[in-house]
Amino acid sequence: MSWINTTFRISKVPFGRIRSRFLEMEEINVAAMRKSYKEQHHVFDIEHLVSKDPFIQFKSWFEEACQTDGIREPNAMCLATATLDGKPSNRMVLLKGFNNTGFSFFTNYESRKAKELDSNPFAALVFYWAPMEKCVRIEGRVERVSEDVSTEYFHLRPRDSQIGACVSEVQSSVIANRKVLEDRNKTLQEQFADESKAIPRPDYWGGYLLVPSCFEFWQGQTNRIHDRFHFRQRTANDLPTECHSGAEPWIIERLSP
Repeated sequence: MSWINTTFRISKVPFGRIRSRFLEMEEINVAAMRKSYKEQHHVFDIEHLVSKDPFIQFKSWFEEACQTDGIREPNAMCLATATLDGKPSNRMVLLKGFNNTGFSFFTNYESRKAKELDSNPFAALVFYWAPMEKCVRIEGRVERVSEDVSTEYFHLRPRDSQIGACVSEVQSSVIANRKVLEDRNKTLQEQFADESKAIPRPDYWGGYLLVPSCFEFWQGQTNRIHDRFHFRQRTANDLPTECHSGAEPWIIERLSP
């Protein structure tokens, strides 16, 4: 049986009324799922770049995402990491700052992603803004930010979020049940009930900075001939006929979809 023609069915019967394994189901054809993107007259070409500096180009699209209806968290990004022997993992995190140096996010230093970054300090980010039909991929080396930067951002967070970071001491570790978290949260809420009392940032919580080595800007086309522009740092072997000059030290390449 070809996987392409495979469909699956989802029960509409409320869980409490399930009495048999033979239930009425509604068929969903996954292979037929397809959305239209932009049309030929909305192509994204080299002259449509706001800047030949990828950081400025990102800022332009990010600002557009912030102003686009239907994008609730424009700073949501998929962060991909890998172990030293190449086993990947990914998860959604929130971008918390960017400039012409890199892109920052904060997390638990005992988490799986942090342990992978400690042993293999390279990662990839993906921003996908569906209502805009645009996507940005960024790859680069990752380093921890200073303790001062981590502490400053920690105290900018809502107080409940600060306590939440303290509740999860070893992120991704196995716990018995939710009550473990609720009990610890209650203890910490009582301990820091006096809002004039600062909550100390845990040593196991802080930030990272991804320093980009390449960017890709993607815009979808209905005919699937998508537009893709890749920014990477210049090398001595670059062929002028295959790339465009960007802001130093970047060059720009159009990629086949």
